[in-house]
Amino acid sequence: MAAEQVQQASAPGFASFSPELRPDDPVCAYWLGQVTLRLRREVAWIWHERGLGAQPRPDALPPAGDAALESLDLSRYHQLKQHFFETDETGRFLSDRIAASPPVLPDKPERGSFGWVVGELGLDDSSAFVLALALIPAYDSACGSVIGACLNIARPALPELALAQRLWDAPEATLGLLDPGHPLYRVGLLHRDRAEGAAGVAVDWRQPLLVPARVARLLVDPAAPLSADLRAIGPTTSGNGNGFAGAVAAGDRLRSSQAPELRLIPVFGPRGADFEGAAAAVARAADRPVVCYTGPSELLHSPHAVAEIATACWLRGVDLFVDCDAAAVLADPRAPRPAPLSAVEGVPVCLFLAAGGRADLAGLKRRFKLPAIEITPLSFEQRRRLWAERLAPVSDDLGRAIDDCAHRFRFEPTTVAAVCRTVVARDNRPSADELRRACRAELSLDLGELAEPIRPRFSRDELVLPHAQALQIEEIAQAMASIARVHHEWGTERAWDGAGLSVLFTGPPGTGKTMAAEVLANALELPLYRIELSQVVNKYIGETEKNLKRVFDAAEQGDIILFFDEADALFGKRTQVRDAHDRYANLEISYLLSRMEKAKGLMILASNRKADLDEAFFRRLRYIVNFPIPSAEDRRLIWRLCIPQEVDADEVDVDFLADTFPLSGGHIRSATFNAMLQSAARDNGRARRLHHSDVLVAVWRELRKADRSVGSDSFGRYAALVRELEAPGGQQ
Repeated sequence: MAAEQVQQASAPGFASFSPELRPDDPVCAYWLGQVTLRLRREVAWIWHERGLGAQPRPDALPPAGDAALESLDLSRYHQLKQHFFETDETGRFLSDRIAASPPVLPDKPERGSFGWVVGELGLDDSSAFVLALALIPAYDSACGSVIGACLNIARPALPELALAQRLWDAPEATLGLLDPGHPLYRVGLLHRDRAEGAAGVAVDWRQPLLVPARVARLLVDPAAPLSADLRAIGPTTSGNGNGFAGAVAAGDRLRSSQAPELRLIPVFGPRGADFEGAAAAVARAADRPVVCYTGPSELLHSPHAVAEIATACWLRGVDLFVDCDAAAVLADPRAPRPAPLSAVEGVPVCLFLAAGGRADLAGLKRRFKLPAIEITPLSFEQRRRLWAERLAPVSDDLGRAIDDCAHRFRFEPTTVAAVCRTVVARDNRPSADELRRACRAELSLDLGELAEPIRPRFSRDELVLPHAQALQIEEIAQAMASIARVHHEWGTERAWDGAGLSVLFTGPPGTGKTMAAEVLANALELPLYRIELSQVVNKYIGETEKNLKRVFDAAEQGDIILFFDEADALFGKRTQVRDAHDRYANLEISYLLSRMEKAKGLMILASNRKADLDEAFFRRLRYIVNFPIPSAEDRRLIWRLCIPQEVDADEVDVDFLADTFPLSGGHIRSATFNAMLQSAARDNGRARRLHHSDVLVAVWRELRKADRSVGSDSFGRYAALVRELEAPGGQQ
């Protein structure tokens, strides 16, 4: 075929596959042209070698041949192949084009371009050719069929290292690409997808060579924008007068670090902290731009995906910030192998990893870590100032509400901004109540199965207690209402570390401990969470402390009530150490003591067995409220409160019940409910009347449940009814 025909060929498979491909980067254009020319020359040789036509046809694809014979021919006909390239008109024309001198690398190629990569990594010609061969499928959609034909595969295919060796005039020069430490692999420009049936070696000849899509785009067009899931981070205002501890040191270290490998900067702070602002502060100190990954965190489970993102950032010369959720995926010690970060250890890019605490990033390799950034939580004054600034256009009537929100909700800058956007979008002139409701809605506690939210049902008037205990409940409510003001305005915050209140409710079952917690939640307008000890306590060493940390960390966000029912199971006494179990059990108690002392909000411990609690807890308790069995007068009031006003209870002898049976409030409530169920069944729903006989039966059953022996004589004039129940064949 004449040379002119070769240039004008347009058969299927070559429609856009042409040596005239011209990216803006001349180096990229040259090497992509080298790939197209060598593939055309290989196609011409295949036609000739297989005897499929009188003339070689580089404008059409040959059918697949015998793979075994072709494998033998690769070595047997190497010299004949070179002779063909020198003597055949088509082969000689293509060889002359291939021999054209490469362009001279510019002094300052645009960063991220193909030419910049060649100079930055010091690639030899064979390596540059392999990179272009791997790149061309992302650039030309027609090349898959051509590559398949050259590999003797009757379908489109990705290039392989074996194909690079066949196309390159000095096959031995491609041996360096077998090294898994080759720069093209190290910086993530080439991904190695193991071929079907390939042996378990790091690199082999039949592994497909692939340049990731977002990397290919930047190599071909360095001016192209980064992908949509990488957002530039500009200067931000943290609202924190203390700044970001360690930002300058990390910036200096980053600027001076010349190691051609990954660098990690952990950023620790409370929920809602300005993590992006911390990364921006380091970037300013190091004079480096930074972008934030905004894509799905699940994508980062894939090492290939992580490598693609990191390599794109390296090409563009930017560092990468990942938020807490994404960082947790990258640093998860339980992640499948290979771990996501293992794919980017050779990429010279800096990753900022946000986390709530050091334990969240404990799995990172120390070799790559730079000094961590600590974000200091906002103080009360800083929170108040931030609220006032954000609500300045609408804050004329919100002064007291702003102070209250700054007291009760320990939000960080991003959370404050989110709440302000919400209330302003809903109402241009939000009220104080709307602001407080928005804050409570933002106070989302991610406790999973560790805690159960409780909707408070009872008011102060429904809680029946002796005067001394009732006074203590009032004092707890008043103390909790004023503790923030005392801390922040009276100056006790530093000495007490801004701690909240811890109280103990103790007494027999049913005496009102849980009810008192609900009464306090209603009075203080605070969310109430019952801690599920069955979920918190874990038999595996260290897991109980992790669960407790989640609980206490959640309480740091704002004032809430944590209710530990049956607290003696968790706050029990430390014991003499006889074995490892005792030692770790004591560690759990010690951890609880330390967290309890600085816990925010209101923490209520309830226990029927005060003597089983460790004595060290008592010093940390602000109040201890003993709930006794109610007196006869209190029982009379409880009986009346337990019977709804809609129910006719005229025949119920409340005085007799209160004077005769020393029941707790819980037993009275249970007996009343059981009696109403029976009375409703007796009247078939026609009347809402509570019968005294049903109440007596319910009381008798409550006494039996509590294993309390009460003879029929205790029922006085109603003894005959009880004897009927006790008689053989009576109602049981």
